[in-house]
Amino acid sequence: MGAAQVHPSAVVDPGATLGEDVRIGAFTLIGPDVEIGAGTIVGPHSSIHGPTRIGRENHIHGHAAIGGEPQDKKFAGERVELVIGDRNTIREFVTINRGTGDGGGITRVGDDNWFLAYTHVAHDCVVGNRCVFSNNATLAGHVTVDDHVILSGFVGIHQFCRIGAHAFIGMGAFVNGDVPPFVMVAQDGYGRPRGINAEGLKRRGFDSARTSAIKRAYRALYVSGDSLADARVRLEEMAQDSEDVRAFLDFIDAGDRPLLR
Repeated sequence: MGAAQVHPSAVVDPGATLGEDVRIGAFTLIGPDVEIGAGTIVGPHSSIHGPTRIGRENHIHGHAAIGGEPQDKKFAGERVELVIGDRNTIREFVTINRGTGDGGGITRVGDDNWFLAYTHVAHDCVVGNRCVFSNNATLAGHVTVDDHVILSGFVGIHQFCRIGAHAFIGMGAFVNGDVPPFVMVAQDGYGRPRGINAEGLKRRGFDSARTSAIKRAYRALYVSGDSLADARVRLEEMAQDSEDVRAFLDFIDAGDRPLLR
Protein backbone atom coordinates (compact mmCIF):
# COMPACT_ATOMS: atom_id res chain seq x y z
CA MET A 1 0.00 0.00 0.00
CA GLY A 2 1.26 3.45 -0.85
CA ALA A 3 0.35 7.10 -0.85
CA ALA A 4 -2.52 8.46 -2.93
CA GLN A 5 -1.69 9.40 -6.51
CA VAL A 6 -3.21 12.69 -7.68
CA HIS A 7 -2.85 13.94 -11.25
CA PRO A 8 -1.19 17.38 -11.37
CA SER A 9 -4.27 18.93 -13.01
CA ALA A 10 -6.68 17.63 -10.34
CA VAL A 11 -7.88 19.87 -7.50
CA VAL A 12 -8.11 18.27 -4.06
CA ASP A 13 -9.32 20.43 -1.20
CA PRO A 14 -7.11 20.36 1.93
CA GLY A 15 -10.18 19.28 3.87
CA ALA A 16 -10.49 16.03 1.88
CA THR A 17 -9.05 12.72 3.11
CA LEU A 18 -7.60 10.22 0.63
CA GLY A 19 -6.77 6.67 1.69
CA GLU A 20 -3.80 4.60 0.61
CA ASP A 21 -3.45 3.83 -3.10
CA VAL A 22 -6.32 6.15 -4.06
CA ARG A 23 -5.88 7.44 -7.62
CA ILE A 24 -7.36 10.75 -8.77
CA GLY A 25 -7.54 11.41 -12.52
CA ALA A 26 -6.88 14.50 -14.58
CA PHE A 27 -9.07 17.62 -14.13
CA THR A 28 -11.04 16.03 -11.30
CA LEU A 29 -12.33 18.09 -8.35
CA ILE A 30 -12.43 16.67 -4.81
CA GLY A 31 -14.16 19.06 -2.44
CA PRO A 32 -13.91 19.60 1.32
CA ASP A 33 -15.32 17.03 3.76
CA VAL A 34 -14.82 14.17 1.32
CA GLU A 35 -13.35 10.86 2.50
CA ILE A 36 -12.21 8.30 -0.08
CA GLY A 37 -11.19 4.82 1.06
CA ALA A 38 -8.10 2.86 0.15
CA GLY A 39 -7.70 1.60 -3.40
CA THR A 40 -10.51 3.67 -4.89
CA ILE A 41 -9.96 5.04 -8.41
CA VAL A 42 -11.57 8.31 -9.54
CA GLY A 43 -11.40 8.92 -13.29
CA PRO A 44 -10.79 12.19 -15.15
CA HIS A 45 -13.18 15.16 -15.25
CA SER A 46 -15.17 13.93 -12.25
CA SER A 47 -16.40 15.90 -9.25
CA ILE A 48 -16.97 14.73 -5.70
CA HIS A 49 -18.55 17.17 -3.24
CA GLY A 50 -18.94 16.71 0.49
CA PRO A 51 -19.94 15.78 2.99
CA THR A 52 -19.36 12.45 1.25
CA ARG A 53 -17.80 9.21 2.51
CA ILE A 54 -16.68 6.66 -0.07
CA GLY A 55 -15.39 3.22 0.91
CA ARG A 56 -12.62 1.00 -0.40
CA GLU A 57 -11.81 -0.23 -3.91
CA ASN A 58 -14.53 1.62 -5.77
CA HIS A 59 -13.96 2.57 -9.40
CA ILE A 60 -15.52 5.89 -10.38
CA HIS A 61 -15.08 6.50 -14.09
CA GLY A 62 -14.70 9.80 -15.92
CA HIS A 63 -17.27 12.61 -15.81
CA ALA A 64 -19.17 11.24 -12.81
CA ALA A 65 -20.74 13.81 -10.45
CA ILE A 66 -20.87 12.44 -6.93
CA GLY A 67 -22.18 14.10 -3.78
CA GLY A 68 -23.82 17.09 -5.44
CA GLU A 69 -26.53 19.07 -3.68
CA PRO A 70 -29.99 17.46 -3.75
CA GLN A 71 -32.27 18.55 -6.58
CA ASP A 72 -34.98 19.63 -4.17
CA LYS A 73 -36.42 23.14 -3.87
CA LYS A 74 -36.74 22.73 -0.11
CA PHE A 75 -32.98 22.30 0.32
CA ALA A 76 -31.63 25.33 2.16
CA GLY A 77 -27.95 24.47 2.50
CA GLU A 78 -28.23 22.34 5.62
CA ARG A 79 -25.56 19.71 6.28
CA VAL A 80 -26.54 16.55 4.41
CA GLU A 81 -24.44 13.56 3.40
CA LEU A 82 -23.73 10.82 0.90
CA VAL A 83 -22.34 7.47 2.06
CA ILE A 84 -21.06 4.94 -0.50
CA GLY A 85 -19.74 1.49 0.46
CA ASP A 86 -17.03 -0.69 -1.08
CA ARG A 87 -16.22 -2.10 -4.52
CA ASN A 88 -18.85 -0.22 -6.47
CA THR A 89 -18.41 0.47 -10.17
CA ILE A 90 -19.69 3.92 -11.15
CA ARG A 91 -19.49 4.61 -14.87
CA GLU A 92 -19.42 7.76 -16.98
CA PHE A 93 -21.83 10.66 -16.25
CA VAL A 94 -23.43 8.95 -13.24
CA THR A 95 -24.94 11.40 -10.73
CA ILE A 96 -25.51 10.55 -7.05
CA ASN A 97 -26.85 13.35 -4.83
CA ARG A 98 -26.65 13.95 -1.09
CA GLY A 99 -29.72 13.77 1.15
CA THR A 100 -32.09 16.48 2.37
CA GLY A 101 -32.67 17.80 5.85
CA ASP A 102 -36.29 16.67 6.03
CA GLY A 103 -35.65 13.35 4.29
CA GLY A 104 -33.26 11.78 6.76
CA GLY A 105 -30.20 13.73 5.66
CA ILE A 106 -28.28 10.87 4.04
CA THR A 107 -28.23 9.12 0.67
CA ARG A 108 -26.78 5.62 1.08
CA VAL A 109 -25.27 3.19 -1.44
CA GLY A 110 -24.08 -0.26 -0.33
CA ASP A 111 -21.38 -2.56 -1.71
CA ASP A 112 -20.60 -4.26 -5.04
CA ASN A 113 -23.11 -2.35 -7.16
CA TRP A 114 -22.82 -1.48 -10.85
CA PHE A 115 -24.05 1.93 -11.99
CA LEU A 116 -23.78 2.15 -15.77
CA ALA A 117 -23.51 5.38 -17.75
CA TYR A 118 -25.99 8.22 -17.10
CA THR A 119 -27.72 6.54 -14.16
CA HIS A 120 -29.02 8.81 -11.39
CA VAL A 121 -29.56 8.27 -7.66
CA ALA A 122 -31.49 11.17 -6.14
CA HIS A 123 -31.53 12.56 -2.60
CA ASP A 124 -32.34 10.33 0.37
CA CYS A 125 -32.31 7.10 -1.65
CA VAL A 126 -31.06 3.85 -0.13
CA VAL A 127 -29.48 1.31 -2.47
CA GLY A 128 -28.49 -2.12 -1.13
CA ASN A 129 -25.77 -4.48 -2.32
CA ARG A 130 -24.97 -6.18 -5.62
CA CYS A 131 -27.50 -4.24 -7.68
CA VAL A 132 -27.17 -3.38 -11.37
CA PHE A 133 -28.42 -0.07 -12.75
CA SER A 134 -28.30 -0.20 -16.55
CA ASN A 135 -27.79 2.91 -18.69
CA ASN A 136 -30.09 5.85 -17.92
CA ALA A 137 -31.91 4.13 -15.04
CA THR A 138 -33.14 6.83 -12.66
CA LEU A 139 -34.28 6.94 -9.05
CA ALA A 140 -36.36 9.88 -7.82
CA GLY A 141 -35.96 10.96 -4.21
CA HIS A 142 -36.52 8.71 -1.18
CA VAL A 143 -36.48 5.44 -3.17
CA THR A 144 -35.31 2.24 -1.45
CA VAL A 145 -33.74 -0.50 -3.58
CA ASP A 146 -32.96 -3.76 -1.80
CA ASP A 147 -30.19 -6.26 -2.61
CA HIS A 148 -29.70 -7.99 -5.98
CA VAL A 149 -32.09 -5.72 -7.89
CA ILE A 150 -31.60 -5.17 -11.63
CA LEU A 151 -32.89 -2.00 -13.28
CA SER A 152 -32.75 -2.23 -17.06
CA GLY A 153 -32.04 0.69 -19.37
CA PHE A 154 -34.23 3.82 -19.17
CA VAL A 155 -36.12 2.62 -16.10
CA GLY A 156 -37.68 5.38 -13.99
CA ILE A 157 -38.67 4.86 -10.34
CA HIS A 158 -41.15 7.30 -8.74
CA GLN A 159 -40.26 8.98 -5.46
CA PHE A 160 -40.83 7.08 -2.21
CA CYS A 161 -41.19 3.71 -3.98
CA ARG A 162 -39.56 0.55 -2.69
CA ILE A 163 -38.05 -2.18 -4.87
CA GLY A 164 -37.75 -5.53 -3.10
CA ALA A 165 -34.74 -7.84 -3.19
CA HIS A 166 -34.11 -9.86 -6.37
CA ALA A 167 -36.66 -7.85 -8.39
CA PHE A 168 -36.03 -7.23 -12.09
CA ILE A 169 -37.38 -4.10 -13.80
CA GLY A 170 -37.51 -4.41 -17.59
CA MET A 171 -36.24 -1.85 -20.08
CA GLY A 172 -38.12 1.43 -20.23
CA ALA A 173 -40.58 0.62 -17.43
CA PHE A 174 -41.85 3.48 -15.26
CA VAL A 175 -42.58 2.30 -11.74
CA ASN A 176 -45.01 4.28 -9.56
CA GLY A 177 -45.72 1.71 -6.82
CA ASP A 178 -43.85 -0.70 -4.57
CA VAL A 179 -42.43 -3.82 -6.25
CA PRO A 180 -42.29 -6.90 -3.98
CA PRO A 181 -39.19 -9.10 -3.76
CA PHE A 182 -38.55 -11.55 -6.62
CA VAL A 183 -41.02 -9.89 -9.03
CA MET A 184 -40.29 -9.05 -12.66
CA VAL A 185 -41.82 -5.83 -14.07
CA ALA A 186 -42.25 -5.12 -17.79
CA GLN A 187 -43.06 -1.93 -19.69
CA ASP A 188 -46.75 -1.24 -20.32
CA GLY A 189 -47.18 2.50 -19.96
CA TYR A 190 -46.34 2.36 -16.30
CA GLY A 191 -44.61 -0.92 -15.50
CA ARG A 192 -46.74 -3.90 -14.56
CA PRO A 193 -45.75 -7.20 -12.90
CA ARG A 194 -45.00 -9.96 -15.37
CA GLY A 195 -44.02 -12.99 -13.29
CA ILE A 196 -41.06 -13.61 -10.99
CA ASN A 197 -37.37 -13.11 -11.71
CA ALA A 198 -36.82 -16.87 -12.08
CA GLU A 199 -33.56 -16.63 -14.03
CA GLY A 200 -32.04 -14.25 -11.50
CA LEU A 201 -33.04 -16.52 -8.62
CA LYS A 202 -31.53 -19.55 -10.39
CA ARG A 203 -28.23 -17.70 -10.84
CA ARG A 204 -28.18 -16.89 -7.11
CA GLY A 205 -28.66 -20.50 -6.04
CA PHE A 206 -32.39 -20.65 -5.27
CA ASP A 207 -33.47 -24.30 -5.54
CA SER A 208 -36.69 -25.47 -7.19
CA ALA A 209 -38.61 -25.68 -3.91
CA ARG A 210 -37.86 -22.06 -3.01
CA THR A 211 -38.68 -20.87 -6.51
CA SER A 212 -41.96 -22.81 -6.57
CA ALA A 213 -43.03 -21.25 -3.27
CA ILE A 214 -42.30 -17.78 -4.65
CA LYS A 215 -44.28 -18.57 -7.80
CA ARG A 216 -47.28 -19.64 -5.73
CA ALA A 217 -47.07 -16.39 -3.76
CA TYR A 218 -46.93 -14.39 -6.99
CA ARG A 219 -50.00 -16.17 -8.39
CA ALA A 220 -51.93 -15.52 -5.17
CA LEU A 221 -51.19 -11.81 -5.35
CA TYR A 222 -51.27 -11.13 -9.10
CA VAL A 223 -53.07 -13.95 -10.95
CA SER A 224 -55.85 -15.18 -8.68
CA GLY A 225 -58.04 -12.11 -9.07
CA ASP A 226 -58.42 -11.90 -5.31
CA SER A 227 -58.52 -8.58 -3.51
CA LEU A 228 -55.35 -7.55 -1.73
CA ALA A 229 -56.94 -8.44 1.61
CA ASP A 230 -57.88 -11.94 0.44
CA ALA A 231 -54.46 -12.45 -1.17
CA ARG A 232 -52.82 -11.50 2.12
CA VAL A 233 -54.74 -14.27 3.89
CA ARG A 234 -53.44 -16.84 1.41
CA LEU A 235 -49.91 -15.46 1.65
CA GLU A 236 -50.03 -15.69 5.44
CA GLU A 237 -50.80 -19.40 5.14
CA MET A 238 -47.95 -19.93 2.64
CA ALA A 239 -45.52 -17.95 4.77
CA GLN A 240 -45.73 -20.58 7.53
CA ASP A 241 -43.70 -22.92 5.31
CA SER A 242 -41.49 -20.47 3.40
CA GLU A 243 -39.13 -17.74 4.62
CA ASP A 244 -39.17 -16.27 1.11
CA VAL A 245 -42.95 -15.90 1.15
CA ARG A 246 -42.63 -14.37 4.61
CA ALA A 247 -40.21 -11.79 3.17
CA PHE A 248 -42.65 -11.20 0.31
CA LEU A 249 -45.51 -10.60 2.75
CA ASP A 250 -43.47 -8.48 5.14
CA PHE A 251 -42.50 -6.22 2.24
CA ILE A 252 -46.16 -5.72 1.30
CA ASP A 253 -47.14 -4.90 4.86
CA ALA A 254 -44.36 -2.34 5.37
CA GLY A 255 -45.17 0.01 2.49
CA ASP A 256 -46.67 3.48 2.50
CA ARG A 257 -47.20 3.71 -1.26
CA PRO A 258 -49.73 1.56 -3.16
CA LEU A 259 -48.51 -1.84 -4.21
CA LEU A 260 -47.73 -2.13 -7.91
CA ARG A 261 -50.52 -4.37 -9.25
